[in-house]
Amino acid sequence: MSRREGSLEDPQADSSISPLPHLEAKIRQTHSLARLLTKYAEQLLQEYVQYQGDPFGLPGFSPPRLPVAGLSAPAPGHAGLPTPERLRLDAAALTALPPLLEVVRRHQAELNPRAPRLLLRLEEAARQARALAAGVEAVLAALGADETRGPRPEPAVVATNAAAAVTDAGVFPAKVLGLRVCGLYREWVSRTEGDLGQLVPGGPA
Repeated sequence: MSRREGSLEDPQADSSISPLPHLEAKIRQTHSLARLLTKYAEQLLQEYVQYQGDPFGLPGFSPPRLPVAGLSAPAPGHAGLPTPERLRLDAAALTALPPLLEVVRRHQAELNPRAPRLLLRLEEAARQARALAAGVEAVLAALGADETRGPRPEPAVVATNAAAAVTDAGVFPAKVLGLRVCGLYREWVSRTEGDLGQLVPGGPA
């Protein structure tokens, strides 16, 4: 393994190696965005639950974990992967989220037309996910680790198929899908914050 590759996997391994100023600034900027969006994602999830009615939000309610086409939660072994691979997974998930969030927004516009703040939060979440994905991809490019790992499904096509399936299934599955997507948004933004934190000079080792 080269000296440079070792510094990517463990940015604290050799304190004599300092990132280029523009790279350090980009990492800090993107990490700050991820930290801010982690707070927004928690607020979005809470507000989403608030508008769904019973049994959502009731103590002990455990919704079915419907699979979301094109997106899953971070794998248990995610934290053990090399930093570039974790960031690639983060970027892929963040890229998949905006069309799914738009599907949720459309469903909520029909189910809760008098919840303009929730609809705005969903719209903003889609835009923010795109911005964070672009930031992570820019960090990967600056690290020289942005090579692609094979073709990925087009997120908008996957989201459209998911929307059609849920629409046919009824109101409750649509609400559960929205809860799942909002939860995945929170998980991936939080995971991205943690992964970028490993690269921030002075951050956790």
